[in-house]
Amino acid sequence: MQATVQTRSGNEALLSMQEKRESNARSYPRRLPLAIQRAEGIYVTDMDGKQYIDCLAGAGTLALGHNHAIVREAIEGVLQSYIPLHTLDLTTPVKEAFIDEVFASLPPSFAEKAKIHFCGPTGADAVEAALKLVKTATGNRSILSFQGGYHGSTHGTLSITGTLGPKKNIHALVPDAHFLPYPYEYRCPFGVGKEGHRIGTTYIENLLDDPEGGIVKPAGIVVEVVQGEGGSIPAPIEWLKELRRITKERDIPLIIDEVQTGIGRTGKMFAFEHAGIEPDVLVLSKAIGGSLPLSVVVYDRRLDQWEPGTHIGTFRGNQMAMAAGQATLRFVKENHLPEHANEMGTYVMTQLKGIQKQVSSIGEVRGRGLMIGVEIINPTKQPNQLGSYPAYSELAKKIQQECFNRGVILEVGGRFGTVIRLLPPLIISKEQIDEVLQRFQEAIISAESQLGLR
Repeated sequence: MQATVQTRSGNEALLSMQEKRESNARSYPRRLPLAIQRAEGIYVTDMDGKQYIDCLAGAGTLALGHNHAIVREAIEGVLQSYIPLHTLDLTTPVKEAFIDEVFASLPPSFAEKAKIHFCGPTGADAVEAALKLVKTATGNRSILSFQGGYHGSTHGTLSITGTLGPKKNIHALVPDAHFLPYPYEYRCPFGVGKEGHRIGTTYIENLLDDPEGGIVKPAGIVVEVVQGEGGSIPAPIEWLKELRRITKERDIPLIIDEVQTGIGRTGKMFAFEHAGIEPDVLVLSKAIGGSLPLSVVVYDRRLDQWEPGTHIGTFRGNQMAMAAGQATLRFVKENHLPEHANEMGTYVMTQLKGIQKQVSSIGEVRGRGLMIGVEIINPTKQPNQLGSYPAYSELAKKIQQECFNRGVILEVGGRFGTVIRLLPPLIISKEQIDEVLQRFQEAIISAESQLGLR
């Protein structure tokens, strides 16, 4: 079989092999049918030589894009040093330097009381660790999460994830997981729009204080400051402040999942900084490894009450990922990439709102920094009482396909798969953004025409 792999080339050949041999659970190749030959910066080149602008960036993993010189240099440095590549949770100078960089990236008041735990290489494993941490520390069992939230696809993280699709055939998920309404202005769960977040925090506070509320005191509340897979929905700053007040007054650990939002993505080093709050537990993965697999939980040391071996995993000691992560963190800070993400994100959303006026199928443009969502709607259907039109997933998929045909890789997510998501590398320039936007506008006009909206 190996000889066959070496002699076959081209997208069609490799995609055919992938379909034959890989799990039916694979997802991205179904929407983005390419096999990648080379990648550099914001660009990837497929096996047929076609170049694409990558605005998916490993679902936010590639903060510095593909094969950045700083990352390559860090990886090569580890290889040349002959330190072990795999150390379980034994320490090395590389590991200690990485921890120094992580703590130096946090707000000082959080860093000075923080401890760190290295997990398996996925964000889901770090979320699992966070849940076990707060349950151990509090002695409580309930976890409160939010509708639309995504925290992973393991058995435990699916239990606190809002997405129903992956759950429908999985029985006996972890009990005592309860879902709260997340502020979503365009499709407000309370039907009032912009002010819905105030109703939301009132509801949460009443629920926690109601002796007949049905939920025993929770071990923790887990939240995304900007929902990613849920549709690039940023939580209002006031709502975040209130959530932190409510949890702090009741001594409920607040777990902030920054697997996708962390490391400059939203215009701050960490998304919770926009609200001037601090979590009790911070979950990090994706960009924290500088494009290599790594995940950590950083938490208030008062919660550090678990026993040795409570949360373990073979691949906790990825030295190349720690070196790449340290280099990435330093580069992001020294080159002011959070500020750049904020500036470019503002520009992108302004331009998208201009495009919104020229087409008929954009219901809302939203986001924070370079984590942006464009909600695609069906303007031929009846809007609800807020004036929000129904989702149009068929059109969203068509737009994604038309972008792909024009050499732009974008993701689709959100409720009903109707939100076009932009997660470009933080190094993207204004000129490159203009090219993406031009192709996006062409794609949405073409897709609308094909479905009879023009």
